[in-house]
Amino acid sequence: MRLLIMGPQGVGKGTQAKLLAEHYGIPTISTGDIFRANIKNKTELGKKVLEYTSQGFLVPDELTNEIVRDRLAQDDAKNGWILDGYPRNVAQVSALDEILEGLGEQLDAVVALTAPTNVLLERMAKRAKEEGRADDTPEAIQNRLNTYDKETTPVLDIYQQRGKLVTVNGVGEIDAISEEIVKALDAKLG
Repeated sequence: MRLLIMGPQGVGKGTQAKLLAEHYGIPTISTGDIFRANIKNKTELGKKVLEYTSQGFLVPDELTNEIVRDRLAQDDAKNGWILDGYPRNVAQVSALDEILEGLGEQLDAVVALTAPTNVLLERMAKRAKEEGRADDTPEAIQNRLNTYDKETTPVLDIYQQRGKLVTVNGVGEIDAISEEIVKALDAKLG
C-alpha cells in the first residue's frame, strides 16, 4: 500500500499516519519529522531547514524532493509507505511521479483530512505549548495555513482527477477517524 496523507497543519495527519502504518504494516515517512530531527541534531540540513521554518516558510522543493527520493528507496519502504507532508504543491506532484516511476511503483490512494480553520488554530496553539515547537508561532501558523490553501489545494484537485482521492473529516475521536479512513480506503481499493 502506497498512500499519501494530506491536509492542513493541525488536522491530525501525523497521528492518523501512525495508526494507518500500524494497520497496514508499512512505514510512515514524514518530511516534517525528518526536518525536525535534523534541526534538533543541528545537522547542515537542519540549519538550512531552520532558515525557512523559523519564519513560517516551507522548505524549498529541491531539498524536499531529494529527501523523499532517498527515503522511498530505502529497504523498509519496498512494500509500501505512507507519505505525510508531501507533495505539498503541483511541482512536487510531478517530482513524486518521477520518483515513483524510477522505483517502478504506483500511488494507491491519497487521504485528505479536513477540519475548520478555528479547530486547526486551536490544535496548533495547544501543540506549540505542549511540545515547545518554535515553528508554531501564531504568525507562522497562519502563514502555513494560507500557503496550504494556495499551493496544496490544487494538489488535491490533481489526485481527485486521477481518481486517487479519499476525503475524511479530521474532527472527532482519533480511533473513529482512523476507522473511517480504513473503511474509505477499503471501499476505494476494493
